Amino acid sequence: MFVRQLNHYSKIAWDDQTRDFYSVDSSSYILKPAVVAFPRNERDIIMILRYATKNKISVTARGAGTGLVGSALGKGIILDMMHLNKIKVGPGYFEAGSGVLKGQLDKELEKRGRFLGPDPSVGPFCTIGGMVATNASGSHSLKYGSIIDNLIQVTIARSSGSVITLPNESGISRKILKLLKPEIQLRFPQVSKNSCGYRIDKIKAKSDLQKIIVGSEGTLGIIISAKLRTFRLPKEKLLTILAYKTMKNAVSEVPEILKLGPSAVEIIDRNIVKHVNMRISRKPNCLLFVEFDENLTENKKNIQKLTSGKIIKMIADEGKIKQWWSIRNLALSYSLKSISKEEIMLPAIEDATVVVEKLPVLLNVISKLASKYKIKVIVYGHAGNGNLHIRPILKRGNSHTIKKIASEFFLKVISIGGSITGEHGDGLARSEFVKLQYGSEVYSIFKKIKKEFDPKNILNPDKIVTRKTTITKNLSLSRL
Repeated sequence: MFVRQLNHYSKIAWDDQTRDFYSVDSSSYILKPAVVAFPRNERDIIMILRYATKNKISVTARGAGTGLVGSALGKGIILDMMHLNKIKVGPGYFEAGSGVLKGQLDKELEKRGRFLGPDPSVGPFCTIGGMVATNASGSHSLKYGSIIDNLIQVTIARSSGSVITLPNESGISRKILKLLKPEIQLRFPQVSKNSCGYRIDKIKAKSDLQKIIVGSEGTLGIIISAKLRTFRLPKEKLLTILAYKTMKNAVSEVPEILKLGPSAVEIIDRNIVKHVNMRISRKPNCLLFVEFDENLTENKKNIQKLTSGKIIKMIADEGKIKQWWSIRNLALSYSLKSISKEEIMLPAIEDATVVVEKLPVLLNVISKLASKYKIKVIVYGHAGNGNLHIRPILKRGNSHTIKKIASEFFLKVISIGGSITGEHGDGLARSEFVKLQYGSEVYSIFKKIKKEFDPKNILNPDKIVTRKTTITKNLSLSRL
């Protein structure tokens, strides 16, 4: 019945084929929606939200479905934001609809000699709305910041159907600012990347209120459009590929490398290196990618003096640099090549972040878990940000240990001052652990914020704020 009524407000689909397609994203979860809506404009979104609130139906916004933790899955109405695809480029910024693909944006910015700093490995296939909703980062966020560092303004539709622009709107801003106490900032991990919970630690004044939407995964409002900072394209680059005997050797050197001011410092382990189809005399146990986009002559000398690793490549050609970055960006695909039919890749613990000086400690934690549970582990990620993507491989018969391993790992990460997620978000995989990350006092503020924006709890319920355990519910072993 409600499907027919909803048809008045937007193009919708509820056939099994469409619902099956939108029941999955790039995670290992399956959650079949009741209906999928394709709003054409802001008015369509407002009407759908008013209808959903009146009838207590959940609404989950979806970009390109590239998320890794099930953030864009829901059992009510899925909003595919593809038609909100307008772009306006200004001096040092752009404004884009939430459905704009990053690849489409990149082409427009490149014409003007500009680029967006955050660059997730999925590259052109993610949307601006999805990037804001998860606080996307990527390899070059080391120098250019995550989305939260670059968002100037955001327009959202609340569950009531009211449309607000932050930080301009004053009513809700005053209410949120009253909830924030200076000591709350100290409860957040002091890391360079964090996509866990609501980032109230980044709000110092009313002019920062737009940042509360970053990483909120559509739980506070439906992102209609965003205004973000851009940067001038570098005139030249130098990518150095360093080989190390062990991961610990590599990460121990990262703090000193960071003093040189690189634009990116990335790492891949031997499980990925062995699949690399590039001419390397002997496949090393670990590769470090260090890129500079200024002071190249000086930095070339500095990295040669500093590193204990073996320099296997120093590349200045833009085309060849892109080839090597494609290897790093395909790390997850290479990881899957290391899995047999009898094995599965454990979700949830793939995105921990610590201060870079604690990376050797994080590797020790991973090693002990691997030994205790008799699992092999694939590791790669953003070493310069202390953000490692950890991919444990389990035997299919041991899937019952997923939550146990995740709980133990998260406790260790938190104990060394880290975040359980640096850039992928909470979603179905980690929302039940948000309270563990921050404690009761901060979590109670999260709940108040959620209620202020979404009093009826229809916007992507059970993401970030939840009483449910969702790490293994709706998890499909066939997709692991």
